[in-house]
Amino acid sequence: MKKLFTIDPNPTNIDLALLVARVGVSASMLTHGLPKLMMLFGEGPVQFPGVLGMGPELSLVLAVFAEVLCVIFVLVGLGTRLASIPIIVTMVIAVFLIHAADPFAVKEMGLLYLLAYVVFFLVGSGKYSVDALLVKRQKALVTA
Repeated sequence: MKKLFTIDPNPTNIDLALLVARVGVSASMLTHGLPKLMMLFGEGPVQFPGVLGMGPELSLVLAVFAEVLCVIFVLVGLGTRLASIPIIVTMVIAVFLIHAADPFAVKEMGLLYLLAYVVFFLVGSGKYSVDALLVKRQKALVTA
């Protein structure tokens, strides 16, 4: 019971929490990115808003890049901080440009994703990630 109220950070718990959050948030985000990927490779005309002076096709390509490719990188913990940047930009555009006039309930999911990926940008991927494996391997090569 005493452990439930402790404020001392446990590195193992933090790394485990990062793994759970990365996988959970990224798997959820893929449910938004995969339909966009299907739209991109679909036969019909692109039904996607153009933003910042870009056409709908380029906007869709960039959204797919962020919401599919970058999300997969975050999910496995490969280049997590770098991969978080396009996702953050996409969520800022979605929340504050595309859905600017919409009620909070419409913006809420985008804001939650934005918050999660800002945390991943600030904290990184943790010990249970491809990044950690690469760092461990690089250290082994340097000391060999």
